Amino acid sequence: MPESTLPESTTPPTSTELRPAALGTADISFFVVSAAAPLTVMAGVAPVAILLGGIGAPAGYLLAGITLAVFAVGFTTMSRHVRSGGAFYAYITRGLGKRVGIGAALLALIGYNGMEIGVYGLLGTTTADTGRALFGLDIPWLPVSLAGLVLIWYGGFRSIDFGAKLLGILLVAETGILVLLAGGVLLKGGANGLSLGSFAPGAVLVPGTAAVLAFAFAAFTGFESTVIYRREARDPDRTIPRATYIAVAFLGLFYAFIVWTAIQAFGDTEVIAAATADPGGLFFSAITTYVGPWAADLMHVFIVTSVIASLLAFHNAINRYALALAEEGVLPASLGRVHSRHRSPYRAGAAQTALGAAVVLGFALAGADPYQQLLLWVNTPGMIALMALMLLAAIAVPVYFRRTAHTEGPWRTVIAPVAAAVLLAVAILLVVSKVDLFTAASATVNTVLVALVPAVFLLGLALAQRLKTRRPDVYARFAEEPPTSQGAEQCPLPTPSSPEPVSAPSTPPAPKPVR
Repeated sequence: MPESTLPESTTPPTSTELRPAALGTADISFFVVSAAAPLTVMAGVAPVAILLGGIGAPAGYLLAGITLAVFAVGFTTMSRHVRSGGAFYAYITRGLGKRVGIGAALLALIGYNGMEIGVYGLLGTTTADTGRALFGLDIPWLPVSLAGLVLIWYGGFRSIDFGAKLLGILLVAETGILVLLAGGVLLKGGANGLSLGSFAPGAVLVPGTAAVLAFAFAAFTGFESTVIYRREARDPDRTIPRATYIAVAFLGLFYAFIVWTAIQAFGDTEVIAAATADPGGLFFSAITTYVGPWAADLMHVFIVTSVIASLLAFHNAINRYALALAEEGVLPASLGRVHSRHRSPYRAGAAQTALGAAVVLGFALAGADPYQQLLLWVNTPGMIALMALMLLAAIAVPVYFRRTAHTEGPWRTVIAPVAAAVLLAVAILLVVSKVDLFTAASATVNTVLVALVPAVFLLGLALAQRLKTRRPDVYARFAEEPPTSQGAEQCPLPTPSSPEPVSAPSTPPAPKPVR
């Protein structure tokens, strides 16, 4: 059917679906790890973590990785029981009810959009830095950021397997340059011989470790997006848990290892002075010394591609959340259209790009700094929102399994999720208490940025009540399991009763097709 003849209604058109069985474990892992932007996190943030936590900084990344691995236990167990395209908000709805689920859906939107849109400021500044370092050029940030918006839109417009291949190439480049640095340091024995002092209790149990943990948790943001690709994954019951564990294990071990090698490059006693003198140049200085100036030039280029990979990964995640919410009837139905050729949620992608352009242009017209304000001020509430989303998901897991017949063990359904909820609550408190380290802003600005997260959640609760009152059919169907059909994945699992009574409409709605 030509697109021009498709009707506009509360139910999105069904002639085109996302591309099924397009992504394997490696593809999903590329999306997740790319969103974390390992090279950018290491070269741009790890020196500050070393300044705050001393030589014990690598242990902070390990502790954050362990916390998120515990969270992944219940998270991936839940993924076998929930097939909805809404991922986090669907999980939260199953356990905590539709009101909280709709609040969580708005948190997901602000979280992923905040994490992506702010990074356009980083794209502008890193490109400017690279042009200055390599060619002596003074490149204005705004045209670069706007060009990045077009590039990322096109990457999201194309098929998901195209995006996976592109991210695979970019991820190999950015991790490869860090492995090259680590190899040079190890082969030459560091500045004063290799030392494991970073992992000694006396180095880890210091006041600055709390700040390091806050940075470390921020460095993992995006790892949980594996479940967003369920409808496009091959054998999702196996693929999604594997990709989740691979991502969190890789990031935790890789971050800790690279930060440790950076410390060894200068020595346990000298690295603080080096980081104090030039935090932004710490990794470039190390790779110049241990590999060569040519490698430092490559690192400059790969930081730009690292940012591009992160933007594309978050853009794809946002588009799939918007698609799911359009199918639910919460967002306009037009955002639920899928491209007939590329099988991409292209309308959602166009809307997200327009929103990004509006925010970027708004900051530019206000004369804001692309790094200090566009990046940090927009990223911070996004990061806190995603951490709050994980906390709600962790709480939802044991509640869901308590009401649902299942064969899962208590470690997966109670012990690990409860432990993860406690650890994530502590992590959020750490981030909020150290928010000035993330924003470099005044107390008033920090208060506003942190308050945005609970405000959006409360707005979601109000939206839920409005839907229940004025659009009860949409409210009743929110985050429901898609019906199984021939060619769809079969999941004959019991569906729990809703934790709140919902009056069914007099005429049951027709089941939505599997997408």
